[in-house]
Amino acid sequence: MHFQHSPDMWAEFPELRAGVLRVTGIDPGGSVRDRVEHYGAVAEQRLAGGTESDLPEIQAWRRAFSRMGLKPTQYRCASESLLRRFRKERSLPAIHPLVDLCNAVSLAYAIPIAVFDLANVAGHLEVRHAAGDEAYLTFSGETEHPEPREVVFVDARNRAHARRWTNRQSGLSAVRDTTASALIVVEALHPTADTDVPKLLDDLAAEVTRAWSGDPAHAVLSSTSPRFTF
Repeated sequence: MHFQHSPDMWAEFPELRAGVLRVTGIDPGGSVRDRVEHYGAVAEQRLAGGTESDLPEIQAWRRAFSRMGLKPTQYRCASESLLRRFRKERSLPAIHPLVDLCNAVSLAYAIPIAVFDLANVAGHLEVRHAAGDEAYLTFSGETEHPEPREVVFVDARNRAHARRWTNRQSGLSAVRDTTASALIVVEALHPTADTDVPKLLDDLAAEVTRAWSGDPAHAVLSSTSPRFTF
């Protein structure tokens, strides 16, 4: 299996910095509550002087969504949506320890983090422009088809696992209690992403190791080294 962004994506978004982490041995018994609280406290400090829209990480994604022809306040990247909810409620709902951990780290870094159950990903996962015939399963069980040229995560069976890039993940590969292995994808576009993405990956790898042991494989991707094989 492998993960990659298409050459067109690197050409259109040369500022993109991406990282991938593959984790195994996951179960719903991982203890992450204290770490979730830690990263939540970091997010609270970052939001103390304003809102999520003031953060450079979020501003960069808003510009990207505008370039894709999407209204940024209608379609928000995942980290902005999380921060917006966290700012209003001061907490996020518990879903699964791995998802809760990734959401908390996403809050602290203001960087979108996607988590895919690899048992439901066929062959590979590529971030590319949609043809329009890809199948996307919603969390309510309905099947949608992305718009042509929409940025999607697509596997070897032409199934879209996320729509509008970092906006909306599919229910097909969502992490559940039965999840044993997962692929975590980190993407950023802001000026300091060169240093922030590797640091986030290192932090997340350490947190996963602390909660579930093991040695997660991870890599930073670029236009000259775009593929992560696992």
